[in-house]
Amino acid sequence: MYGQTIRSAIWIAATAGLYLSLAMMVPAAVDFYFGNADWQVFAASAFVVGSFCLGVAMAARGSPAPFSRRLGFLVVNLLWVTLSVTGAVPLYMSSLGLDMADALFESVSAVTTTGATVIAGLDTTPPGLLMWRSLLQWIGGIGIVAMGLLVLPFLRVGGFTVFKIESSDTSEKPFARFSMFIRAFFAIYIGLTLVCALLYGAFGMSGFDAINHAMTTIATGGFSTRDASFGAFQSFGLIWTATIFMALAGLPFSVMILFAVRGRLDALRDPQIAAYGGLILVLTVLIALGLRLNQGEDFIHALTHAAFNVVSIVTTTGYASDDYTTWGSFAVALMFVATFLGGCSGSTSGGIKAYRLVIIASSIRSGLMRLIYPNAIRPVRYGSVTVEPDMQRTVFLFVCAYTGIWALGAIALAATGLDIETALSGSITALANVGPGIGPVIGPAGNFSTIGDPGKLIMIFLMLLGRLEILAVLVLLVPAFWRD
Repeated sequence: MYGQTIRSAIWIAATAGLYLSLAMMVPAAVDFYFGNADWQVFAASAFVVGSFCLGVAMAARGSPAPFSRRLGFLVVNLLWVTLSVTGAVPLYMSSLGLDMADALFESVSAVTTTGATVIAGLDTTPPGLLMWRSLLQWIGGIGIVAMGLLVLPFLRVGGFTVFKIESSDTSEKPFARFSMFIRAFFAIYIGLTLVCALLYGAFGMSGFDAINHAMTTIATGGFSTRDASFGAFQSFGLIWTATIFMALAGLPFSVMILFAVRGRLDALRDPQIAAYGGLILVLTVLIALGLRLNQGEDFIHALTHAAFNVVSIVTTTGYASDDYTTWGSFAVALMFVATFLGGCSGSTSGGIKAYRLVIIASSIRSGLMRLIYPNAIRPVRYGSVTVEPDMQRTVFLFVCAYTGIWALGAIALAATGLDIETALSGSITALANVGPGIGPVIGPAGNFSTIGDPGKLIMIFLMLLGRLEILAVLVLLVPAFWRD
């Protein structure tokens, strides 16, 4: 049974790699259309990767193992490693001259929708490579939502979805058939991408820029076709369009599906949505007021850029319309705090996520009330639902692991020679899958190209840890997991 589980996980991962090799023909076609020789790189990469993955899939083919927690953990980890490695192949073989560490860093950053980049000169980078980065993020966003809604709830390490907690019957599903749910999800994901691209084009982006930015906006990935990110597009229409769609992408897709397909207005009452929106509103107003009072900015201008950059960081997209590290220490401190937060569960966002913050706040309030009224029964609630002790433990275990790994990651990065500001912000921006950090090296005006290979490898590990909800990776390090 154990060997069958490993073989099934390998077969699934190899099949995913095979599909990704077919996706390489999209940037190949883009480069061929624009007359760039890198189309041959993508065509060759598609053949090499496709042949290898096909051979592995055929070798691992057999009677599938029944789905279990062990299989789920193996599949989740193998899928992201496979997509990261196969995505790096054309980047390594391209005309950019990236070494293996740089190519792998860029690919992992794309697949995990982190958005940190080692590529300088994006304005002159071949169009096929820009499309490949955006496509990897868009595909990664699909995988993230699918993992958060369908796999992690079963494994009890994340994915606290609205249709799981807003029903007294915990076995209730949003749709009677899985295929109906998948169709609804893809329709909304693709629909949002198309509408976002059309609006970007209407407000002045070129068709190529609009398509690329739409994919990375809905995936909350943040890869841009310009070194200056959204700072290259000085249009309030574009900035507010991006702000709205980033905020939408940070919402639970389960809520959007229930609202759009079933017309269930009650789905919008999910407590994490209120917490998510409230945090964005408070941070935006505070930063805008700080810019107005301390730097004399016009309030509408300050509000526009504050809203864009706060939403970008909270949703872990990572775009920047301005170098917010020049806004003063108050704004920088708030943006650093925002790096930890994240969007909603079941979205493409990373970070701690709003539902965990709601449970932690409820647990603290319940604990304080018990100090005042020792004999009172004060259950921890998520809205009107009582949170089970197992879920409470899982949330606090996650947060403890999250902060501990952030600290260890910062220490490891500092050991490679990075200054403390870069090490601290680099660790959390990788773990939270945000993208830009704080400071002149990896801030919104910089990139990660000057970090040495050891630092990049550490950040690669942190990006994968954060994307896979930490516990899904750490469980593989427990010897009991590997016992038959």
